[in-house]
This record gives sequence, C-alpha cells and structure tokens, in this order.
Amino acid sequence: MVNDVSYVRQNLEAVLADIEHVAAQVGCPPPALIPVTKSATDEEVLALTACGVAAIAENRVPNYRARRDLLASHHLSVPLHLIGSLQTNKVKYIARDVALIQSLDSLHLAEEISRRGQEAGRRIPVLIEINSGREPNKSGLFPEELPAFCGQLRRTCPDLPVVGLMTMGPVCKQEEEYRPFFAEVRTLLEKMRDAGGFATDTPQLSMGMSDSYHAAIREGATMVRIGHRLFAKNPADRP
Repeated sequence: MVNDVSYVRQNLEAVLADIEHVAAQVGCPPPALIPVTKSATDEEVLALTACGVAAIAENRVPNYRARRDLLASHHLSVPLHLIGSLQTNKVKYIARDVALIQSLDSLHLAEEISRRGQEAGRRIPVLIEINSGREPNKSGLFPEELPAFCGQLRRTCPDLPVVGLMTMGPVCKQEEEYRPFFAEVRTLLEKMRDAGGFATDTPQLSMGMSDSYHAAIREGATMVRIGHRLFAKNPADRP
C-alpha cells in the first residue's frame, strides 16, 4: 500500500509562498529553500524531489549517504548539501558528489576537504559556519574568530572555494530575538565580501530554519534551511 504523501507538496507550496511574501515585504529576492530531510521518510523525500526542489540537505554523513543511494536508485539527480558538524574521517564518504558543505569550522577540516576534493578531481565549495550565539557547546567559529581563521585558510588551503557563511543562532523564544544574531553574521559576510574573501562575487548567507526563517530573510539570508514544516502531516502543524 502506498502512503499518501500529498501533504508534502502542499506544505512546500505554502512555505515557498510564505518565503516570497516575507521577501517582498523587505524588498529583497526570495532566498533559496534548502529542505532538510533528516526527519523525512523515503516516500516523503521522493515526493519532495518530484516537486522540483533545487537541493536537499542532511546533517549527518550516514543520512547523506542513504539519501544519495535513494535518489540514485530512482535515477534522480538532486544536489545534496551537508549542513551538520562534519568529522574529518567522514569527508571521504561525500567528497565525490557533495554540492555544498555548509559547516566548515576548523582548519583541520578545511585541509581534509581540500585533500579529498583533489583526490576526487574537484574543488568542494564550502560555507564557514559561524557560532553567532557564542555557545561553547555548539560548533562553528565565534564571530570574532573569523578574520584570523580566513587568514590561516588562505595560507593553508588557497584553492578551497569558500562561497559564503552559515549560522544557526541560539534557540530563542520569539522569532524576532534571532535578528541580532543573523544581522551580525550578515555584517561579517559583507566585510569579508568587500575584502575579496570569497571565491565568488555573490556569496551565500545560509541562515534560518523552520522557526526562524522569517527573521533570517529580513536580515538578508540567501538560503533558508527548513525541515519539519515541509513534512508535517497534522494540519495544525503545517505552515
């Protein structure tokens, strides 16, 4: 028996409409939606890809590999992002096909990504993860650590394509409380862009999740990472 997953398309359309609405309010282009599929079933993932999403994201390498195998078994070509903390010994499992690593947070990891990319005959694009809440139990660079890190990165991995910044922000009770954290990362990106610190003239700013993407859009996000809103079965939990 095939499960009815029609709610996935409905949720996706609602989220996309909401993103466009908020972007229009602030007069900016709508950011790219990067669906996070860690909580989704295989049927839900396939329903999502049938809607023509530009990419999907996973936060752990085993889940990434499972999604890659699922897509390949259905002859689907959808770019995959890795958005969670990445151990150096796991880079080899994603180096040949990952579209974007959004969680670069150490020089050691940068060196491994660069090395594995060379072995695979490609340059793997990355976003530097910023710990905007300065939370010691979370990954990412503190904002004040970014300039020195970028200097080390240029010397050690000059060919690694850094194409933007990513942040999660601390858990906040009200969505508006995220805005100062997102604004600080946007300022970091602007300064780094003006200094020629990216491998592109149009760097990406990946901010905002299901409970914070409105604030992220208002602070200039070019990507938002949304998961559970896309896969909510209960109408009360939908966008």
